[in-house]
Amino acid sequence: MALELRQQLKLSQQLVMTPQLQQAIKLLQLSRLELAETIQQEIEINPVLEEATDSQGEAEQEGNGPEEMDAAPREPERTAEIQMESDSSLREIDWENYSNEYESGFSTRSKDDNDLPSRLDILAAKPDLHSHLAWQLTLSHLTEEEKEIGYFVIGNLNRDGFLVVTEAEIAEGTGCDAELARRLIRAVQEMDPAGVGARDLKDCLLLQLGRLGLGGSLAATIVREHLHTLENRNFGAIARGTGRPIEDILSAIKVITALDPHPGRIYSAEEPQYIIPDVYVHKIGGEYVILLNDEGLPRLKVSNYYKDILKKDSGAPADTKNYVQDKLKSALWLIKSIHQRQRTIYRVVESLLKFQHDFFEKGVAFLRPLVLRDVAEDLGMHESTISRVTSNKYVHTPQGTFELKYFFNSAISRHDSGEAMASESIKERIRGIIAGENHQDPLSDNAIAGIFAREDIKLARRTVAKYREQMGILPSKFRKQPKLS
Repeated sequence: MALELRQQLKLSQQLVMTPQLQQAIKLLQLSRLELAETIQQEIEINPVLEEATDSQGEAEQEGNGPEEMDAAPREPERTAEIQMESDSSLREIDWENYSNEYESGFSTRSKDDNDLPSRLDILAAKPDLHSHLAWQLTLSHLTEEEKEIGYFVIGNLNRDGFLVVTEAEIAEGTGCDAELARRLIRAVQEMDPAGVGARDLKDCLLLQLGRLGLGGSLAATIVREHLHTLENRNFGAIARGTGRPIEDILSAIKVITALDPHPGRIYSAEEPQYIIPDVYVHKIGGEYVILLNDEGLPRLKVSNYYKDILKKDSGAPADTKNYVQDKLKSALWLIKSIHQRQRTIYRVVESLLKFQHDFFEKGVAFLRPLVLRDVAEDLGMHESTISRVTSNKYVHTPQGTFELKYFFNSAISRHDSGEAMASESIKERIRGIIAGENHQDPLSDNAIAGIFAREDIKLARRTVAKYREQMGILPSKFRKQPKLS
């Protein structure tokens, strides 16, 4: 069969997503911080958009639709005049620090007035591990050559404070001999925090014990000779290996467990991430009230100045009016999409409140099995829309703050065909069972599965192990506490 090129007409239907629809879908799945950043970017690139103040009416917050374009613009609010003479906070500012020293004629005080603090004195930054050690190295009585080697050692510490290079690599990298490299490693190991510069966990713990004056103690012996046995919590084997009574072993282990296995992490530069709920659910007068959290989100309105340009008697060129008209449509669509996003979140939380009412009343143990399809059918939406709404959104409830996806759980069925239980409820029950167990004879995963079986709940041993690991709970052999005679 010969190949040939020819033209052909074909009629078909396909779904085309407009840029406006793509923007609305994008806004729906953004987290709170991402939404605030996106709104700020739109304000910067769209001159028609303005951030509304709290004193402006609801009509301007809604975006002032096209039917309000001919309304007279409001008179701008007058700004109160600032009296610098009466404001002590302004008078106490060291304005000289904010001046350009190359500008002529700018002087607010005499050069010999050093009583007021500089702005540099109030700048603070959390030091990381390397800067903290470098500061100590700078204050040490070492030669410049030794300090350069010390900086090389510090630069090869990981986030836990462990040394990741050998003496030979330090000597090769700095051009020194092995003895000098070894001496500088010891110098770093003597710095704060204790245990930094170690090569492994055993070395780290021994350095900390040595700093406490316990280098020859029973705790040091256990770390040096029985660390692997200690990891398995085989206290009897440690007692037999050291020839010491179990009471002394437990006292030494108490000292070991008080040490820091990751000394470098206390100087981590990572900042904590705080969660701001998107929705609040409060119980008022026996009823639950849903409140959307709009705090921190810019409230948008359309600029009156640009609306005046579109008036017939404005005298603006046609190109200018077309440009403003396009920007106005984009601004109105953005405001509408944001309001639609907030309404959708409200409706989803309202549906979750209906499905998970027992959770809001009694806690995690009463969480029901729920899937996206249930909420989608309740609201008449698609599952993908519910998935976007519940991603990276948080709700504050009387039971705590949870991600919206937390309320969707798989079902654990019962032997007697009774009502299924949610996986999160099962986890909470496992946590309670382990908390109330005999610590000298902890329950195995199989024993926990047997407890559920007696309650007609189908739960395999491997499922118990999976849930236990997800909650960060150790196996039974690591939870066991020794019996004291």
